[in-house]
Amino acid sequence: QVQLVESGGGLVQAGDSLRLSCAASGRTFIPNLMGWFRRAPGKEREFVASASRSAGITYATDSVKGRFTISRDNAKGTVYLQMNSLRPEDTAVYYCAATGATMNTYNYWGQGTQVTVSS
Repeated sequence: QVQLVESGGGLVQAGDSLRLSCAASGRTFIPNLMGWFRRAPGKEREFVASASRSAGITYATDSVKGRFTISRDNAKGTVYLQMNSLRPEDTAVYYCAATGATMNTYNYWGQGTQVTVSS
C-alpha cells in the first residue's frame, strides 16, 4: 500500500509563490506517474500536472502553464509543485496522486492540502 502525504499549502496573496511537496511511503515500486489535482469550492476535481517516471512532464490546463512547475525525485519518492504568480482562482484543495508501476490510472491519493490565494 502506498501512502501519499502533501505539505506546503497555506494562505498567500495574489502574486505570491508556494511550493507543494508530496512524499510517498510504503511503496515497493516507482509509480509510472505522479501528479497534482485540485478541487476548487463548488467545482469538480481538476487535473493540474503530472510527471512520468522518466520525468516527462505534462500540464492539463492552460491557466497554469508558465506559472506552475512540477518536478519529481524518484529516489526520494517525492513530487513537487512550484506555484508562482498565484491567482485567487488557484484557490483549491490540492491533491497528490500516483499510479502503479506500469499503469496510467491514479490509484493512490493524498489527503489534500489547502491553498488559498487572496486578492
